[in-house]
Amino acid sequence: QVQLVESGGGLVQAGGSLRLSCAASGRTFSPYAMGWFRQAPGKEREFVASARNSGTITYYADSVKGRFTISRDNAKNTVYLQMNSLKPEDTAVYYCAAELTNWGSRTPDSYDYWGQGTQVTVSS
Repeated sequence: QVQLVESGGGLVQAGGSLRLSCAASGRTFSPYAMGWFRQAPGKEREFVASARNSGTITYYADSVKGRFTISRDNAKNTVYLQMNSLKPEDTAVYYCAAELTNWGSRTPDSYDYWGQGTQVTVSS
């Protein structure tokens, strides 16, 4: 069992930055790949970024590549999503997720544990 809690969301103007955090507890954090997903109202949950357990292999959605950076601190059981150059289309609830298989998959069904989400709103 793994519990995940996101924080750091909020309201920001287009072009601004936010840093999301996801703290894990319950079981050791290090074996899991960690992913960030987002979901806007009426839309499917979509992949944003992921990192395998080493943190050295990362993946990004094309829509955020070059703007967002995923990182992890296994000693602190925390993963981060640094979001720069935010656009209104980035507005969504952002979720972190843990994947036991350590694939860093782009598909939500591959992940075993999910946080409750944190709202990110980007104004134009």
